[in-house]
Amino acid sequence: MRTKEGTVVSKSGTKTIVVKVETSKTDPKYKKRYSVANKFHAHDETEKFKVGDDVTIYETRPLSRLKRWTVDMPTPTEKPTKATPTKKAKK
Repeated sequence: MRTKEGTVVSKSGTKTIVVKVETSKTDPKYKKRYSVANKFHAHDETEKFKVGDDVTIYETRPLSRLKRWTVDMPTPTEKPTKATPTKKAKK
């Protein structure tokens, strides 16, 4: 099962969201890396995702003319850790 991670950029209808997936590629001749973005229409059964959410989608059978992906779950985001206080030098 293929999966992709991306960001919700649009809610295009009932139970449908558009997910933007960014990947990086390398030019074969010049070896320069560049980013490529693709948009995928995905099925959102619960309609709980909104624009800006990071999600994971997986490939399914065709559900409509454009929908071949289904939302799996929100992508876990890293929580910032508490900064440890530094010890001050004694005078």
